[in-house]
Amino acid sequence: QVLLVESGGGLVQAGGSLRVSCAASRRTFSQYAMGWFRQAPGNEREFVAAISRSGGQIIYRDSVKGRFTISRDNANNLAFLQMNSLKPEDTAVYYCAARETYSVDNVYPRQENYVYWGQGTQVTVSS
Repeated sequence: QVLLVESGGGLVQAGGSLRVSCAASRRTFSQYAMGWFRQAPGNEREFVAAISRSGGQIIYRDSVKGRFTISRDNANNLAFLQMNSLKPEDTAVYYCAARETYSVDNVYPRQENYVYWGQGTQVTVSS
C-alpha cells in the first residue's frame, strides 16, 4: 500500500507558475513509476505526464510539452510537476498516481496502469 498526498495547488494568473508535489508514504518509492493526471469540471480525467522509476524516461501530453516538467526525488519519496506559462485551460484537480514495476525505464500514460492515487490538489488559472 502506498499513500500519496498532493500539495502545492492554488490560484494563479495566466502566464504564471505553480509546482505541485506528491509525497509518498513508502520508503520503496524508487520501485514505483509515477504519473500526473488532471480532471476539469465536466471532463474526464486525463493524462498529463509520467516518469519512470529511474527518472530517465518521461512523457507528456502534447498540450503541456515545453511548459510542464515532471521530476522525482527518490531519496525523499517525492514527485513534482512544475507548471509554467499556465493557461486557463490548465484549471483542474491534479492527481498523482503510482504503480510498482520491475521496469526501471517504463513510463505509463494510461490511468488503468496505476494502482495508487492521491486525493488531488486544485489548480485554478485565472485569465
